[in-house]
Amino acid sequence: MTDELKSRSEIPEELTWDLSRIYATEEAMLHDMDKISSMCDDIINTYKGNLIDAQTINNCLDAYQELTKLILYCYDYANLAVNVDYYNSHDQELYGKIQSLYATVSSKLSFIDSELSLISEDILNDAMNQSISNKHYIYEILRNKPYLLSPETESTLKALTQTINAPYELYSNIKLADMKFENFNVNGKSYPLGYSMFEDDYEYDKNTDIRRSAFNAFSKKIKEYEHATATAYQTHVQTEKTLATLRGYESVIDYLLYSQEVDKDMYHRQIDLITSKLAPHMRKYAKLLKRIHKLDKMTFADLKISVDPDYDPSVTIEESKHYIENGLSILGDDYINIVKRAYNERWIDFAKNKGKCTGGFCSSPYQKGSYILLTWNNRMADVFTLAHELGHAGHFYICNQHQSVLDSDVSTYFVEAPSTMNELIMANYLKNSNPDKRFRRWVLSSMISNTFYHNFVTHLIEAAYQREVYKIIDNGGSVNAEVLSKIMKETLQNFWGDAVEINEGAELTWMRQPHYYMGLYSYTYSAGLTVATQVAKRIESEGSAAINDWMKVLATGGTKTPLELAQMAGVDISTDKPLLDTIDYIGQMIDEICSLTDELENENL
Repeated sequence: MTDELKSRSEIPEELTWDLSRIYATEEAMLHDMDKISSMCDDIINTYKGNLIDAQTINNCLDAYQELTKLILYCYDYANLAVNVDYYNSHDQELYGKIQSLYATVSSKLSFIDSELSLISEDILNDAMNQSISNKHYIYEILRNKPYLLSPETESTLKALTQTINAPYELYSNIKLADMKFENFNVNGKSYPLGYSMFEDDYEYDKNTDIRRSAFNAFSKKIKEYEHATATAYQTHVQTEKTLATLRGYESVIDYLLYSQEVDKDMYHRQIDLITSKLAPHMRKYAKLLKRIHKLDKMTFADLKISVDPDYDPSVTIEESKHYIENGLSILGDDYINIVKRAYNERWIDFAKNKGKCTGGFCSSPYQKGSYILLTWNNRMADVFTLAHELGHAGHFYICNQHQSVLDSDVSTYFVEAPSTMNELIMANYLKNSNPDKRFRRWVLSSMISNTFYHNFVTHLIEAAYQREVYKIIDNGGSVNAEVLSKIMKETLQNFWGDAVEINEGAELTWMRQPHYYMGLYSYTYSAGLTVATQVAKRIESEGSAAINDWMKVLATGGTKTPLELAQMAGVDISTDKPLLDTIDYIGQMIDEICSLTDELENENL
């Protein structure tokens, strides 16, 4: 039986991350907030109206870099505290203060982009030639110039940052602070329920009665909040539409893709090809699960169960070090040292507590290491999740050592490649460590159920659903809970066909993901994994040459487009070939899982 969730104050320190790497005390953070305000005023007094030559431009941007570091440190310090305990009102208040300060400073300093956009390209080119650390930022000014609004409008929009981001804050508070789950009963026993408990535990439970009962209880509770959640999302997408129209984009999708530096063909390709080409393979996998578990029917609530749950090893946090350090050792000693630091310096929040954000993420304050959030449930799935987030940590650790703070962001189209790459490397390590048929089937099924299902199915379905929402918004329509549930149900039915019953509650899946508040993020998981799959195959065949290329990619940061980054790694994503090859690769794994299952069953006759 799953234990009741503890409050954050009851969690042992060793299971939590260490925010003191950013600030030793809250007072130190508040001191920097005051410093941010004074630095902002200094930049205004020194440079506003004076950005007329290359040297002055670079001096201004150098000062802006230092200010940006402090803003990011303060923001991360407060935001990370909130993410592990949405019940903590003090941390919520502190986070609100830094959000307000960020909006104020962004508004005041919007003059930088506005003034630079009016300067001759010759002067800007001189400025780029004089400073490597500011070069890409200035290039982005030139690229975004057609969509820049008047200085007054830009300043106003920056001042409204907190308001523009309010739908996501509302969604998070509905989900993590307001929802209180009651226990559910199965065969006379009472089981506790919570958001993370359901998504990290019950969805995978091999007991069909418990799994389906948990799904029903969870769905019943979140449905009580469907209208408030739909209102938050409707506000968000309408805001995006307004901003897209103000800036002169043809559609919301054009607006959101522009910052990713990819075109609509690359976006639609991921959704359309996976929906048409991968769906038959995944339906075959779903039917195999139904057969193995002798289910009366295969429902949406059954899709996360393991092919061989009795073989799935229990893995402690300490034991995970062995798997991850050995699995990722192929990437070299420097990379493994990053992994060791993550464990030793408490970069990872393993805890399971009330009010903690669900899922997993990695935040990497500039040159301060990383902060990885997940919930540890002693399953091999957690090892893959941790390897994934350490992929982000390793990426940004290396990037932040080589790039300025202005170049540390990477297009979301590419950002999931380093994370999913680690999952594949881990799986290849495990696959080659033991020739036993049952073990090999377990590894292959782990790759399908963890890496590929999550990134190529869950997020792909989210992306297909999201695209339909934006079509409605671009055509002047609006969405509500009924419309969103209808779109999600149709999307699920389209993908799974007659292989899976889309049972009541599945249509509410749109309520569960924060990605919808992060632009066109969902589809990029499959895009990143496509690149990662091709690079992982190249590493298997070429070894150190491919690894050296990959390390150069990790160091490049946001100074290259996704297309250029993939080319550096030896992958051409301008064509369908890498995606089709990856889908083929998934199909071959599912075929092998089916064959191994037949062999194992015949051996047991």
